[in-house]
Amino acid sequence: MKIALAQLNYKVGDLEGNSRKIIEQIRASAAAGAGLVVFSEMALTGSPAGDLLEFDELTGRSEALMREIAAECRGIAAIVGAPSRNRTGRGKPLHNSAWMLAGGEVKQLIHRQVSVNYDVADDSRYFEPGAGDITTGINGLQLAVITGDLTPEGALPVNRRTLPEGVSLIISIAASPFHYNRPLIRRKAIRGLALETGLPVIYVNQTGANTSLIYDGGSFVSDAGGNVIRELPLFSEAVEVVEYDASWSGGRPAPEVVIDEEERDIALIHDALILGIRDYFRKSGFKKAILGLSGGIDSAVVMALATEALGAENVYGIMLPSHFSPSHSVDDAHALAINLGCRADIIPIEEPFHTLEKSLKPHFGDLPFGLTEENMQARIRGVILMAMSNKFGYILLNTSNKSESAVGYGTLYGDMCGGLAVLGDVYKTDVYRLARYINRNGEIIPLHTIVKPPSAELRPDQKDSDSLPDYDILDKLLFRYIEKQNGKQELVEMGFDPGLVARVLKMVNANEWKRYQSAPVLRVSPRAFGSGRRMPLVAAFPG
Repeated sequence: MKIALAQLNYKVGDLEGNSRKIIEQIRASAAAGAGLVVFSEMALTGSPAGDLLEFDELTGRSEALMREIAAECRGIAAIVGAPSRNRTGRGKPLHNSAWMLAGGEVKQLIHRQVSVNYDVADDSRYFEPGAGDITTGINGLQLAVITGDLTPEGALPVNRRTLPEGVSLIISIAASPFHYNRPLIRRKAIRGLALETGLPVIYVNQTGANTSLIYDGGSFVSDAGGNVIRELPLFSEAVEVVEYDASWSGGRPAPEVVIDEEERDIALIHDALILGIRDYFRKSGFKKAILGLSGGIDSAVVMALATEALGAENVYGIMLPSHFSPSHSVDDAHALAINLGCRADIIPIEEPFHTLEKSLKPHFGDLPFGLTEENMQARIRGVILMAMSNKFGYILLNTSNKSESAVGYGTLYGDMCGGLAVLGDVYKTDVYRLARYINRNGEIIPLHTIVKPPSAELRPDQKDSDSLPDYDILDKLLFRYIEKQNGKQELVEMGFDPGLVARVLKMVNANEWKRYQSAPVLRVSPRAFGSGRRMPLVAAFPG
């Protein structure tokens, strides 16, 4: 039997649009001779639908559309992920279901049997685990269908004991959001599932970004040894028809998948951010981006990514020099804009800063220049950028990185303004790696931008190193604390300086309130700020 793997990009809440997309692929797959087409989990509603799932109207419309989709399934069967009502009268009102469609009707519902709750997953808020048979027969082929996500540990949703006799193929439709180790984690999980059950596995993911979460696709077919025999591309829509045959049931055991938790593939992060920017704009109905262009590494990388995602004609840089800005900052920013083909203008902030300084002089008296005056400059920049954004209908891209956000090295309502934090889940050391990757085929980001010491340029001769530890050390410590949840004593035992640990952890914890008000972050790590890391604003631990 020929089976079509439909790896599509869905928009959350766009039931009619997603339904049309699903029907188009059912028809195209039937024309290609497929007997079955497989779509991902929650394909109809998009994922994650969040509290939209609490609207009964959405559920009712979803179920009506599923019946319309089923009517298209004549001469072809389809597996489509969508919510279904929990009719037991117990627990949550919905199930997370795989809808089995054939013969023009809904043949079977297979519910997710175990709630998935980790990081960004929050199944138990909406879905009741279901019971019942997870197997179904299509054109004489007995299938087991898995709707559960592949957990970070690669735990197996089924095993040899739980599967009945006669099953020949496992199909997983887990909508699995991206982080830089996620493709390897899936491979590890599917390899384990194949070896545990002795069965081949088809895995169908979705692609596209929905606010912070990015789905990378990467659907594939694995033989019974866990070897990948067919694979769909990452970060793009694709539909591929494969033909199930007896060779899938063989295969030597695939090599063990080794995951280095501290290894980050910068090419994957780059491609994920491009998709995240593009879909945030496209699905929000916007085309044009604006950003503050400082001549520094962060804004340079954001502008380069936005240009690739949206096109040079849709990216607008504003240079906002102060009397503390060296001439090379404007020169570097201008050179970047020329290299990218983007429009860039200069709006100096010296005059509005002095006006504000003069207005506050009667109240500030003879108090010395300090952090307040630095933040005033950052907020003037924020006001100008937001004014341009409002006036022309652009989305302001925030350029803060994860290292700065972690320790509070940013000004709320100033350089933390924006509708989307492109680098909010990228440590500073990886921002430099991104810059070099962007320049892999020639200089786009000026070399001087990459090699000069980073600075906020809010006081004379300011450098980040005046306030922060070296980024090579800081990022290693932050990774262990944020991603791996290592506590103060564990960090010291790892060899980090006790004074540095105490200082950094204090900065991270004291600035939770800033992050709570910051722009949504494109998630590329296993633990991003936002819905994946839920910390109290006021807490004593870890001291």
